[in-house]
Amino acid sequence: MSKSQEDLQKLMANRRVFITGGSGFVGRNLIRYYRRSGAEVRVLTRSDIADRKVSEAGGIPVRGDMFAADLHLSMLDCDLLIHAAADTAHAYHSAEQWHVNVNGTDQVFAAAQRAGLKKAVYISTESVLLTGAPLIMADETSHIPEKSVGAYSRSKAAGEHRALAYQNEAMSVTIVRPRFVWGNGDTTALPQLTEAVNKGKFAWISNGNYLTSTTHIENLCQGISRAAEYGRNGEIYFITDDTPNNFREFVSALLATQGINAPSKSVPRTLIRILAQLGDGLNRLTAGRIKSPLNMQVFATSAVEVSLDITKARNELGYQPLISLERGLELMTR
Repeated sequence: MSKSQEDLQKLMANRRVFITGGSGFVGRNLIRYYRRSGAEVRVLTRSDIADRKVSEAGGIPVRGDMFAADLHLSMLDCDLLIHAAADTAHAYHSAEQWHVNVNGTDQVFAAAQRAGLKKAVYISTESVLLTGAPLIMADETSHIPEKSVGAYSRSKAAGEHRALAYQNEAMSVTIVRPRFVWGNGDTTALPQLTEAVNKGKFAWISNGNYLTSTTHIENLCQGISRAAEYGRNGEIYFITDDTPNNFREFVSALLATQGINAPSKSVPRTLIRILAQLGDGLNRLTAGRIKSPLNMQVFATSAVEVSLDITKARNELGYQPLISLERGLELMTR
């Protein structure tokens, strides 16, 4: 089977896609990406603001809720589900995050199966593998640790498990795991970074001299579409910009697109780890009453190397990053 971009676009053009989380950064870009190919894109929404964002991106808003008993009716006549909705907070355990990321996933995939969709993609994260130790060129054979580093990792790992439970001969399920999604219109990582710098709360950890994998939003959209069309049922795929970047250089370049000079302040990694462990300990001892902004979930995500091997996506999906670091940064300064 040919897996060229041209052949991929032809397959996408015939899709009727149902997207959750469509008003977010990833969701809006997925809408535009599929619409450019001529696909019909239906998007679950919960507010007038979400309706407007979805419509502006070219999608068809469908007002509803992940937990509605009749959710499957919104999906009728669609053939592909992309589940992007998630609570991405890196704070401590909350019943709401678990409800959204785990129970919500269960409800959405059950509805998709009931509606007769043939394919489903669950957008996960490399965070399911994090322990606080460096994760160096990990591939999809890496096992999810028995003890998750934090609530977000734990909920997304459980979400993967729920999604994969729905794979069968009638509906193919694949998992996509990106890392550090960035690009035009970013509403998550870049705003948090700029706010920290502007408030004088930003500092490098051990000078930021370690590697990180990153995923430009256009590369992620391509990876998701390829997983939908070419991914094997029940399989997981890492999607990144390929070559890992130096964390400090990458973040500095991101900030520069906003006209911000990155600070030079640095703190030792050992100190940050101790403070993160202390925050987790106090949270446990006080039964959740003390919630430190620094915990091991945050530490594991940003204080050590996290790099991923995308050989499997290359070989099985025909994935090849189309947007380079230089091109992505250039697009952000226009």
